[in-house]
Amino acid sequence: MLADYLPSLLLAWGVHALALASPGANVLAVIGTAMGTGRRQALAMSAGIVTGSILMASGAIAGLGALIQTWAHAVTLIKFLGAGYLAWLGYKSLRSATTPGAAPPVTMLSGSPAGLYRRGLLLQVSNPKAILAYLSIVTLALGGTAPWPVAALFVLGAALNSALIHAFYALTFSTRPMVALYLRARRAIDGALGAFFCFAALRLALARP
Repeated sequence: MLADYLPSLLLAWGVHALALASPGANVLAVIGTAMGTGRRQALAMSAGIVTGSILMASGAIAGLGALIQTWAHAVTLIKFLGAGYLAWLGYKSLRSATTPGAAPPVTMLSGSPAGLYRRGLLLQVSNPKAILAYLSIVTLALGGTAPWPVAALFVLGAALNSALIHAFYALTFSTRPMVALYLRARRAIDGALGAFFCFAALRLALARP
């Protein structure tokens, strides 16, 4: 059973990891916290974002299942909406890769670890773009027909992705040498992200419901 879904799961986890890693509101918040107040606070915010990721992945699966039960063509609609969203991410990354200069400015956040955990959780679950992204990725991974063990495995992988990537940013951007290295490599990284997002969009658009 798992072997049938493994290629889609691997692709979806890859898209999910790159979507998390690309500079967005969550990443910039973690980077800013790491640079401004240190590792402990940045890791606390990361933990809140990871909790939100688990909730959103689970909610996307439940929402997709409910839509399928009430409307047979729901997967087809979400598939094309998701492909469009992934294509937009690809365009955004490729445009950034062709733009000279440093990375976008970050907002430096401060507060207690508990407070930053709550801010990370709220930041994740209140982001409408993240909701659409999770619906797109869930459709890519499960296609509306996967049994619950496969869905649970996807959520576990999504949680692991979120934990590793946000912890990496929290630890990395508390050191000046790694910040300088990232700024030098930013355009190449954005170019690779853009190409992968475009590939994933094409794969999702052509996939059978």
